[in-house]
Amino acid sequence: MTANMLRLLVSAMLLPLSAVAHSQPVEADYYPIKTVPIPEGIVLEVGGMTFMPGGALAVATRRGEVWIVDNPTMRGGGPHFRRFAHGLHEALGLAYHAGALYTAQRSELTQLSDQDGDGTADVYRTIYSWPLEGNYHEYSYGPLVREDGSMVVALNLAWIGFGASLSPWRGWMLAIRPDGEMKPIAAGMRSPAGMGTTMDGALFFAENQGDWVGSGYITHIEEGDFAGNPAGLHWTSDPASPLSLQPEDVPDSGEPLFEVARVIDELKPPAVWMPHGILGISTSDIVPDSTGGLFGPFAGQLLVGDQGHSKITRIFLEKVDDVYQGAAFPFVEGFASGVLRLAWAPDGSLFAGMTNRGWASTGKAPFGLQYVKWTGKTPFEVKEVRAVSDGFELIFTRPIDTTSALRHSSIMAESFTYKYHSAYGSPPIRQMKHRLQGVAISEDKRRVRIALDDFREGYIYQLRLAGLRDQLDTPLLHDVAYYTLNRIPDGDRLSAGRVPRETPDVPEEASATGPKRVTTAPPSWEGDADTALSVGTLPNLLFDTELLTVVAGGRVALTFNNNDDMLHNLVVTKPDQADSVALEAMRLGLAGHDMAYVPDSDAVLYHTGLLEPGATETIYFRAPARAGDYVIVCTFPGHAQTMRGILRVV
Repeated sequence: MTANMLRLLVSAMLLPLSAVAHSQPVEADYYPIKTVPIPEGIVLEVGGMTFMPGGALAVATRRGEVWIVDNPTMRGGGPHFRRFAHGLHEALGLAYHAGALYTAQRSELTQLSDQDGDGTADVYRTIYSWPLEGNYHEYSYGPLVREDGSMVVALNLAWIGFGASLSPWRGWMLAIRPDGEMKPIAAGMRSPAGMGTTMDGALFFAENQGDWVGSGYITHIEEGDFAGNPAGLHWTSDPASPLSLQPEDVPDSGEPLFEVARVIDELKPPAVWMPHGILGISTSDIVPDSTGGLFGPFAGQLLVGDQGHSKITRIFLEKVDDVYQGAAFPFVEGFASGVLRLAWAPDGSLFAGMTNRGWASTGKAPFGLQYVKWTGKTPFEVKEVRAVSDGFELIFTRPIDTTSALRHSSIMAESFTYKYHSAYGSPPIRQMKHRLQGVAISEDKRRVRIALDDFREGYIYQLRLAGLRDQLDTPLLHDVAYYTLNRIPDGDRLSAGRVPRETPDVPEEASATGPKRVTTAPPSWEGDADTALSVGTLPNLLFDTELLTVVAGGRVALTFNNNDDMLHNLVVTKPDQADSVALEAMRLGLAGHDMAYVPDSDAVLYHTGLLEPGATETIYFRAPARAGDYVIVCTFPGHAQTMRGILRVV
């Protein structure tokens, strides 16, 4: 902030709400999604994707093929698909380097080249291989080519009821040279589905919620870092390891990760957390906006895919005391399937390669290829959030309306974090609502500085900006940001000696308890239930039973066994209401975990709690009096599309 900024001090009695509300803009006004038609018979479950010289798009699939797509942006005609390679083992990455394609299969980094020039690969060369135990969860991702020519791959942990490193370097990131020389870089990965760099080459990876991972995030990785999951530390005794940390050195206390990092030097906290169920559930690929403005006003920022929510999140990064931190914003959602890979076309279009086999997604298609192209119109958005000594500075893409910034409800802040423990995931913990101590608006109306009480280092800040408008009374396209505050910078304090700005109290959300979740048999039953039912889970986000039958008005004991490797609930809804209930569950935000992702809705009849992997719960209820098919659904964000069944009342 400069000395000539307009400083606006606010108090409890300020401005009334505007009587006129501008129509809400939508993402498609600025970033419409276009679909590339895939020829019948091609199962393009995208695992890897890269553009080649000349503008052709190379796509690796989970079924072991590599396809070359000519004219993918469909200029002057349709795309043309030709198969380049086949017989690979679940290729989950693809890169073009020095005239050849490289992909990470389950057990090796492979070079694919066309030496006779006929348009298909005739040499499949193993660059480096690693052992496998055969566990389904042993995914391998990459490569990401670095400036020195080395290629980075990341190896997923196995799953045996918890993450396990059953063979060397599982849970690690490796650097491999074209001549096959391998060097371990860092440990602590659980499910590192995506990797990418900033514009200046800093390496990041994307992590997925699970054991030791409270929520998804992106983390800056340097040699010798430990990213959090201790299973891979089993291999630090190897002479090649840059770490000496052992699994038993990591406390399973449930204290937040940033606090544990204060006593374990090697532990690298996330640069930016992606709140689970809010900004996604399965963080995937990372790309910087390297288009130089062809994609809009966010040049240099990161874009991160999410497979489960079929969306892309935008990330603004900054460094404070040489540590990365920054803000995550909603960006574009509504893709046809789960977004696993991202790649830039030469014209500045962003391509999304998609799959949902085994990993259900809000986009219902089993696979797909789509792209996003900027329309040239600038959305009203928060372009950047920067930390200051006592709060944040918000930078907007267009000048704001000063009056709207002074309403009580326009800017609301809440901080929280997650448990760091061996259990699967974490609810938000240590939540605190913050009062605004002061607001300052720049003369050009593009910057707003806010000062907060009890500003806390190490926490994630939810900034809700629902009341802000631009000077044409247009609301923000996305009115929320999530800033990860790893370091508080030095500097002048806006709040010193100023009148506090009042922030109205927000009512607490209802909890997920009550007559719709009864976990002991009612005394009035005076005996067993008329019908005892049991439901478990199957891989690929499915219940193991599709149809349950009960008698109208009968006493029912329904047991849900969560024998999966992730969190689930079981919700019985009124006929034809499952979609609306699932959508409401996704919108619960920070309250979702406490409410078991069950919204307070008349469409919900009965439900369990949110069950950890391996947990079991029995609920008791009277079946509806009216015959019909009632839907059983898991409303955990991203699961509802496939985890369904029918409770048939006869």
